[in-house]
This record gives sequence, C-alpha cells and structure tokens, in this order.
Amino acid sequence: MLVSMGSSSLTINGFLEDSLSEPDIGVTDRFRWHATPVGIAALWTDASQPSTPPFEEAVEEGLNVGLDLSREEREFHQVQQGLVLLFHS
Repeated sequence: MLVSMGSSSLTINGFLEDSLSEPDIGVTDRFRWHATPVGIAALWTDASQPSTPPFEEAVEEGLNVGLDLSREEREFHQVQQGLVLLFHS
C-alpha cells in the first residue's frame, strides 16, 4: 500500500526543523546542539552570520558538550530556525 506523506516530512530540512523544536542536548558559545534522526545538528546562535559554514568552530565547541565530531561527515542546511551544521556517519 502506498502512503502519501507531506514532502517536508521526507526531507532532511523537515527532520531538522522538527528536531530543533525538541529539547537540546547542550549549548555552547555559538551553537545549540540537537540529536536528530539524521545526525547531530549544531544550530548557529551567534548574532553575526558566518561567511562560510563554521565547521571547525563547531568541532571545537562540540567537545564542550561531550561530542567528538572530528571524523564525522559534514553538511550544512539553512532552515527556518537558521544555519544548521549537520554531522553524521
């Protein structure tokens, strides 16, 4: 049986937006951290927008909440809540 689902629920951005409304797993100087179905999401919270995705800053700050993200795959997404850096295996 074919079940129709809204397209936003099938996209990574949809998963991220849903997960960002859940309680965070930590907060650092420039990020709010969330566990999502697609990986660890770092929501940029600094007032100034970076010119390039700040992956190295996220890796450094992730250590402050017990996350070693140095070997994870990285991608970024712009969602309603802002810039999200996504780390996954």
